[in-house]
Amino acid sequence: MKSAHLLRTIALALCAAIGCTAASAPERAGDTGAPDLSAEGDTPREDAASDAAPDRETNVPDTAADLPAEVERDLAGDPVDTGAAADEGAEVDAGPAVRYLALGDSYTIGESVAEDERYPVQLVARLRAGGAAVEDAEIIARTGWTTSELSRGIDAADPRGPYGLVTLLIGVNNQYRGRPVETYTPEFAALLARAIGFAGDDPARVVVISIPDYGATPFGRQGDAAQTGREIDAYNAAARAEVESAGAHWVDITPESREAVDRPSLVAPDGLHPSGEMYAEWVELMLPPVRRALAQ
Repeated sequence: MKSAHLLRTIALALCAAIGCTAASAPERAGDTGAPDLSAEGDTPREDAASDAAPDRETNVPDTAADLPAEVERDLAGDPVDTGAAADEGAEVDAGPAVRYLALGDSYTIGESVAEDERYPVQLVARLRAGGAAVEDAEIIARTGWTTSELSRGIDAADPRGPYGLVTLLIGVNNQYRGRPVETYTPEFAALLARAIGFAGDDPARVVVISIPDYGATPFGRQGDAAQTGREIDAYNAAARAEVESAGAHWVDITPESREAVDRPSLVAPDGLHPSGEMYAEWVELMLPPVRRALAQ
């Protein structure tokens, strides 16, 4: 041990005499790859993976409290990520974020709820929480829109595809205004075709949500709720047939909307539109087909 200490002392003296760099100084076994520290002793160098490690006895501060967290882990014997290579827990580049277009009416714009309670916004949040890279939703929707008005709204907004995901929910205002399902069907089919076009002509990237039954709300129960329900069912049957024929995804949220009869919390303060809680339940139903769409 004395001989080794003497050789080390001589080597350090020679370095001091000839001005050798830290990279040429002897390394200590087990220190390679540990973060280098600045003169103050508390800042790891970003290029530590390519430089030789310093002598900890002369560079580490006296107390662990003075150290950044990653150096504290190193002193405890845990590995420190020097940036030289990705380890098992490193973030993986998932590529460009998916673009998402949401088309609809008051149910898509989230009438009477906060912006973060809208179903497109909640859907993006859930996808991101699961690790998906998704851009903020581009929403083309307005309270009161029918199929023809949504079509004109799309013309005005002029969205430019392709999008990795497109959702469509439209038709309740057609029913409310007393328009026959025979008129709704071709107009819906045209909107579905546009949605598929925005998805790069890939119907597997399009998710259509059924029309909720507002007859279950306090507003709807002021009229003939049973008749409203029958008409909503007819509209949904026509839309579903078009969706399945085109090869897009259909999500039936109508049964959940009818639970509002016994669950007032599913209705927004206006007594008509869904609450954020209701939209969250829709998102749960949407997630499986949406994830399949994003896996294309």
